[in-house]
Amino acid sequence: MAKEITALVKLQVKGGAANPAPPIGPALGAKGVNIMEFCKQFNGRTQDKAGKVLPVVITVYADKSFDFIIKTPPAAVQLMDHAKAKKGSGVPQTTKVGTVTWEQVKLIAEDKMEDLNCFNVDSAMSMVAGTARSMGITVTGESPLSK
Repeated sequence: MAKEITALVKLQVKGGAANPAPPIGPALGAKGVNIMEFCKQFNGRTQDKAGKVLPVVITVYADKSFDFIIKTPPAAVQLMDHAKAKKGSGVPQTTKVGTVTWEQVKLIAEDKMEDLNCFNVDSAMSMVAGTARSMGITVTGESPLSK
C-alpha cells in the first residue's frame, strides 16, 4: 500500500550547501522531518552542482519519512549567469542589465525542457526569452523563432 502524503514543501537551496538554518530548518521542522537527514541526502546528491540555486520539492509522508526531487536551476538564475548580471532590472522596459544571444537562450531552454510545460525547444526558447525580457536582459541576434 502507498504511503499517505501529508505535505509538499518547495524550497530553493544552493547545491551542496543545505544546512538546518532558515529556510530549510523551519520549513521541514514544522512538518516533523529529520532536518539533518535531508541535509545529508541533498548535499550528497548535489555535490556536482555546488553553489547553483536548485529548486527542490520535498514530499513528506504520514510516518515523517520523505522523498525529494531536485529540479534544474531556474531560468532567471541561468540567464543572470550568462549575462554576467548580479540581479535583474527594477525597470526592465527602460533599464537593461545585460545581453544574451539566441544560442545561450537555446542552451538554457534545452536544459530546462523537462521542467517547463512545453513540447518543443522553440516554445521553451520563447519562454526563456520572455523571462529575459522581464528581467531587463536583451536577447541579441537573429531570432530563430520568427522563421
